[in-house]
Amino acid sequence: MKFALFTGCVAKGATRELMVSTKRAAEGLGIEFIEMKSAACCGAGVISEQSPLLADALNARTVAIAEAQGLDLVTICSTCQGNLKKSECNIDSDPEYKEQINHILSEGGHQYLGGKSKIKHFANILATDEGMALLKEKIKRPLKGLKVAAFYGCYVLRPSGLSDFDDPDDPHGMEDIFAALGATPVYYPSRVKCCGFPIIMMNKTASQDMSGNALLDAIESGADCVVTGCPLCHLSLDSYQPEIEKLKKKGYSIPILHLSQLVALALGYTPKELDMDKHIVSTLKIEERLARG
Repeated sequence: MKFALFTGCVAKGATRELMVSTKRAAEGLGIEFIEMKSAACCGAGVISEQSPLLADALNARTVAIAEAQGLDLVTICSTCQGNLKKSECNIDSDPEYKEQINHILSEGGHQYLGGKSKIKHFANILATDEGMALLKEKIKRPLKGLKVAAFYGCYVLRPSGLSDFDDPDDPHGMEDIFAALGATPVYYPSRVKCCGFPIIMMNKTASQDMSGNALLDAIESGADCVVTGCPLCHLSLDSYQPEIEKLKKKGYSIPILHLSQLVALALGYTPKELDMDKHIVSTLKIEERLARG
């Protein structure tokens, strides 16, 4: 399998360890990722509030780059996937708008065709029959004994009409991946809720309250760790966890992993090779659990 990799901003900035694990996971699975180094930010839903046209043009340019490569586009960020697909929907539903977008892109030598390159999240690739078979074939370290709680993030599920999961209100794609890796999926109500990141700059207390509720829900459901498919969710749940503990006046300390890290662990890579020591919340609990398993 070969894909154009849209990294997004956060996985190459604040959470660089997630890009490390993504490359390791792809390497271990035999998947070829061609990094889209000239692609721009997806806008994270912020640009569209001021200029929908600019947001859609930026995302159309990204898809056009993948189309020119003749490859489907894959991202490891729920937010990026959701924004790219939303722009795709906006453009494809209106021929005149598509023409306007392409007029803008023509100055940079790009042309958005639409429908030539599919936009996928890494989880949606792994959750296919082909992806699951590949996982089971390549596993070197089954994650037995590890109880894993998924945190999907908003943009990969909503709007539901654009989601690649069969039931956006009650998805099981990530849990199916966990099971294929040998881990035990933990189902809990907050797995499909928002992490609060979109409002962190406007109402930090409300944002961290949302994150704290999700963390506590996962802990009380018996999870050893929370796994997300979004670097922004990763920031909310990992980087801000010490602040959340002070806000909620409760101890949490539950490790947060990105899906690519969990996959890479099962493929035999060590936590050190995945830069897991760069997390704010220690991941030693995961190593100890796997050692016991």
